[in-house]
Order: sequence, then structure tokens, then C-alpha cells
Amino acid sequence: MAIFIDPAAYLRIDALQAFDTTASGASFATSTGDILEVASYGPGVFRVRLGPRALPDYGVVTGRAKACTVTHLRGESRFESGDATLELVGAPLRARLLWKGAPVLESLTDEHQRGWTRLPAFGRLRSAAQWTAAFALASGESVYGLGEKFGPLDKRGQLVHSQVDDALGVNTGLAYKSTPFAWSPGRGQGAFGIFLNTPGMVSHGVGHPDWSHRSYAVVVEDEALDVFLFAGDAPADILAGYTGVTGRAPAVPRWSLGLWVSRNYYETPGEAIDVARKLRARRIPSDVLTLDARATWKTSTRFDFEWDAERWPDPPAALREIKAEAFRVCVSESPYVSVHSPLFQPMAQRGFLLANDDQSPAIFAWNLDPATSVFGGALTPLAESGIVDFTNPAAFEFWRDAHAPLFEAGVDVITSAFGEHVPDDVVAFNGERGRRLHNVYPLLYNRCVFEATAKFQPTADAPPMIWSRAGWAGSQRYPIGWGGDAQSDWEGLAASVRGALSLGMSGTPYHASDIGGFYGSSQPSPELYLRWLQVAVFGSHMRVHGVGEREPWAFGAQAEAIARKWLAFRYRLIPYLERVIAEATRTGLPVMRAMPLAFPEVALLRGFDTQFMCGDALLCAAIVRDGGGIDVALPPGAWYDLNTRQRFAGKQVLRYTAPLDQFPVFGREGATLPLGHSVQHTGEIDADHPLEMAWVFGKPAAALDGFAQLRVDAGGGVRAAKGLRVDVFGDAAVDVRSL
Repeated sequence: MAIFIDPAAYLRIDALQAFDTTASGASFATSTGDILEVASYGPGVFRVRLGPRALPDYGVVTGRAKACTVTHLRGESRFESGDATLELVGAPLRARLLWKGAPVLESLTDEHQRGWTRLPAFGRLRSAAQWTAAFALASGESVYGLGEKFGPLDKRGQLVHSQVDDALGVNTGLAYKSTPFAWSPGRGQGAFGIFLNTPGMVSHGVGHPDWSHRSYAVVVEDEALDVFLFAGDAPADILAGYTGVTGRAPAVPRWSLGLWVSRNYYETPGEAIDVARKLRARRIPSDVLTLDARATWKTSTRFDFEWDAERWPDPPAALREIKAEAFRVCVSESPYVSVHSPLFQPMAQRGFLLANDDQSPAIFAWNLDPATSVFGGALTPLAESGIVDFTNPAAFEFWRDAHAPLFEAGVDVITSAFGEHVPDDVVAFNGERGRRLHNVYPLLYNRCVFEATAKFQPTADAPPMIWSRAGWAGSQRYPIGWGGDAQSDWEGLAASVRGALSLGMSGTPYHASDIGGFYGSSQPSPELYLRWLQVAVFGSHMRVHGVGEREPWAFGAQAEAIARKWLAFRYRLIPYLERVIAEATRTGLPVMRAMPLAFPEVALLRGFDTQFMCGDALLCAAIVRDGGGIDVALPPGAWYDLNTRQRFAGKQVLRYTAPLDQFPVFGREGATLPLGHSVQHTGEIDADHPLEMAWVFGKPAAALDGFAQLRVDAGGGVRAAKGLRVDVFGDAAVDVRSL
């Protein structure tokens, strides 16, 4: 990994002259012989590219170049698109990005005492396919994003690597889902964003003191430097620009918003069926039962789409019994084909597996050392395996269509697990080495499983989805990603919340973590389990899962009763969540919104890394330590405590203590919260009349669209269908009438 930049090792780029101008940009010759291309991708979005185009781009970018105004004058080139302007000057090449005439980003200003910038503004390594670029950071200028990162949300001062890894937890800088995209709320004149379009590893020195504490420098391992620059009024505009370039997440089925129930693992079909029946008998609202990999496939031959015949002699019959309890069924797969599977040799002979230089199939061997193994003694190791080569169109189609029998048997959705293990030295069908394929491999894998779901799922009227772990830029197009294997303790919970918020600030609106944590030296305490579940109620998706029992009754009668209460509220929230999700598909905004994204202008809030907005109406503060205490920073405006109905003025920090059956949630004054009926699963929701009541926090400040049963006028009046209750928090005089 790149941890040091030697400026002398890089050729500094000079732009010499424009030799071609187009409707969307221009091309230049440079001192190094590399071609510099500049293009607009819409208002506030510019692409700057240096280097050749010989290698596959994998379709990470789905946007198209748009018209812009180009002028060349006295050694400076200007590109104008909407309210944004990109200025480029040469000798050496430098850039400045302006929003509404004010600079929001410029090349680094860190000058060495010897008379040059400490790092190249744009540079190419003399001896390898590696590039660098550096931009100035002002004191106090925060930077966010870069994918599912579990540490502090503000990346300022950090050295962050965009690399897909089997992180083995949520405790380090390693991440299952990396995204080389970051943004800053800026310096009060507008926000900016930076996206490195590459499948290669990117190292980000975000004010990293070993490089330059006043600069944001990147090192990109690839044939070219391909950087998108974004400008806008606020971070929401930057997310809209980024997801406009890489694709927005589509809608997800309503049933996916219910509780997913899983453990590692149900040993027999009978055990899974008993859990489904027990969930219904104990009236625990839930929608999906997940059969983890060890539950369904034979260990020695997984994964090859074949059920373990000894334990699953009649899969369709067993799944019918689960589905008779109104559950969807999820099964797990991996893109690794065991050498003991009957599928291995035919796939190897057809060139469907990643290969060695001699074209023999590359064999991925798991680390089985108990001290360092991915399995840690708690899981069953996989056999040596080949890795599916999704760069081969025939292999892609074969793997996609091999899912058909699973869906015919009654499977509704797939967990596309793993995908982080492509070795550097393997060779793909398209000629790529594993090192360049490694990061983008999960994008190809998840696309394949997503397309299989779209093609074969039995509920064709619902949008397809998958439940994936690994991801790269663009993976938001194939929802959803869950947070991997968190440690079952309080820090595992805190890191999972930060990971969800960081991923949300990186263009991915959906996320889930394993409630209670996945692994640990002991089972989670009832308190930890409930606090984790309460956080998950206000995320896009929620699943109980881990090594050992994770169903609510495993934690005692009191915990089960409290879990039932909060799950009932989750199901009542579904109409609201669907409204938030509809906004996400239009704008790229996440369901869980970190404070710097929701309130970028309020510096007080930026350090509160585990509190978030659920949509725009609810403020939630995760309790990440035992005892129920937490500091809650209230944003501007006024806020109503959902537990006590008390009104609090904003711009203050509350020391809040919540009993085990309560959770710090505040309604935003002026917002309206639509709530559905209490149901046991989403199939009981009346599509024509989904609402039971509405909570109005003070006098409504904005119109509420999307509900036939409920309207909020621009003037603050509420119009509700007959039988729909309206509960007004506070003493505001609200005009409530029947539709």
C-alpha cells in the first residue's frame, strides 16, 4: 500500500496547448506525452483525465458528457457548466474549481522552501502506472465519504486506502465496500467532491501529516488518472452529482423493509421451519428467513447451486413450509467453486474461472490457521476453490442462468457473500491481472446475481434486490449491501453505525448490519442486542444474524417483549421509509443521514458520529455504551422527544438517559410522520390504505406528497381520510380536517 510519496519519483504534468475543442470540453497535449482530456458531465460536474484508454473501464461511470462553454485565453482554459467553472493553467498543470464565481477547490498551495509545491499538483510515476494529484485544504475543512469506513466520519488527518478487503470485522481501516469518492461542505462558499474513476487501489492522504496536513493528495494505481470534480451549494448536491455519474440506487421491494431473521446457521430444514413458526406464534413481526450457506449447501462442494441432499432431500417442500408462515426465503452464495464440486471441471474447461499464466484454473486456498483464519474456529472452512470469471460474457451468462432452479424451488432473494478475494497474479478472460480486477470484481459479481434475480424471481411485480457484502463505486445500482461481520460488543455497534453513515455519505442509500454483532468471545448481552435493534429500526434494512441464536427469545422474556415493541414500530414506519427511499432513488440521499450531510452548516454537530437523521423528520442518537446514557446534539429548530413528547429548542446538547425500552428519537418541528398499522409482516399492509395515523410535530411547515389518505397543505393545514387519526405534538394550532 502507498504510504509515502516521493515527489522526485513523479513527472510533473504541464499542459502545453489545446489541440481539440468539442461541445463538451477539450483535449490537450502535455509535457509527458500524455493526453489531457476535460469534459463536463452536467452542471457542476467536470471530468479531468490523463493517460491512455487501453484497459477495460468496467462501466463504473454510467453518465454521459454534456455541453459546456470552453474558452482559451492567455495560457488559461475555462470550462463553464451551469453555475460551475473549472479553470486550468499550465507550467505546471493546476486546477481551480469555482461555484457561482467563488473558489471551492484548487490545486495544492503547499510550497516547499526550495521553491516548488511539496507534492505534484498532477504527476505520473516515472517507473510504473501510478498517478498522483493534490488539492488544497483550508484549516477546519472537513472531508467525508470514501465508502464503508468504520472510524471517524471526518477523514481529515487520515490516510485512507480505497481497496476492497475481507475486513474480518469493523475494527480497522479495512473495508468490504470501498468507494474512492469524497466530499467536503467547503468553506462557506459551496461544497466540493472528488471521485477517482478507477478499479485500481487509491490511497487518500486527507490532510495526512506525513504527506501534507494542508492538502488532500491521492495516489492512483492505474494506467490513467481519471478524476471527477463536483461543485454545488451543499453536500446533497455533490451526492446528486456523483450518483448522476455512477448511477442511483433503484427501489427495493416493500417486504425487504421488514425484519430479516438469520443465524449462523440452521442445521436442518426442520429447525428453520420451527423458527418460522415460532416467530409467528410469538408475534414477532418479520418478513424474511435467511438460510446461511452452511445451512443449505454441502461444505466440501459449496458453492455450486446444489442443495445438501442428505439434509435437504426435498428443498421445494421445505421452502413451502417456511413460506406457509408468510416468509420470504433468502439463501447464500459465493463466487467460489469448490475443487470437489462436479461443476468445477466443466467450468475450468470452458474458461469460466480465473486462471494462472498457463491457463490452468487459479485455486484460492483459505487460510486455515486457527490463530489468523477468516473462520476463526466459529465457522466451517470452505474447500480450495476456483473463482468465477465474470469478465467472460459466457461465464457471466452461465452463472446468472444457473440461479433458475433456486428461484423455481421457492427462493426469493440471494445473499451474494464474499467477492473480496481475487489474488493479484491471476489472469482474467479480458486479459486483466487480478490486481486491477480485484476492487471492481464485487461490482461484476453483484450485477450478475442482481440480473439473475430480475430474470427468475417468482415475485415479478416487485423490484429485484440482493443482500451483498463487498462493493465498489457503482455498487449502489445493485442494492443492498450489509455491513459484514461486526464484533459483538459496544464498539462493534458504534463502528457499524459509523460504517453505515460513511457509506451513506458515499452515494449508497441502503445499509444493514448484523443486529447483536456477528462474532465474539461471548454472546451479546440483552442490553447490547436491544440497543443494536433500536438503531436498526431507523435504517433502511434490518437483520438479526450472528454465530449462535439471534432471535429475540434467546435474550430472555424482557428483551423479547421490548424487541417486539420496537419491531412493531418499525413496521408502522414503513410508509415513511418508502417515502424516504423514493427520495433516495431520485437524489442519492441515504435513508440514514449523518449530521454533516443533513446539517453541513452547523459545525457543532460534526463530531457526533453515531447520531443521524432517518429521512428528514426523525433525529436518532445511537446508544453505544451500557447504562442507556448518550449526549444528543440537537440541530437548529425545535425537536419533540417521541418518548416524552417534550419540546426542546435546537442548538444545544442534551445529556439523555433512556430506559431499556426507550430510545432517543426526536421529531423535527414542522415535519409530519405518517404511520401505518401494526402488522406481523408486510403482506398484511393494505396497499390502498397503508396509514393508520399521522404524528404532526408542531405546525406543519411543508406539503406532504405521496399519500392518498393524508395531505399537508402549504399553509400547514392537515387533511386526513375518515378514520385516520392525527396526533399533534406541542400546543400549535393545527387546522385538521377530513378529506
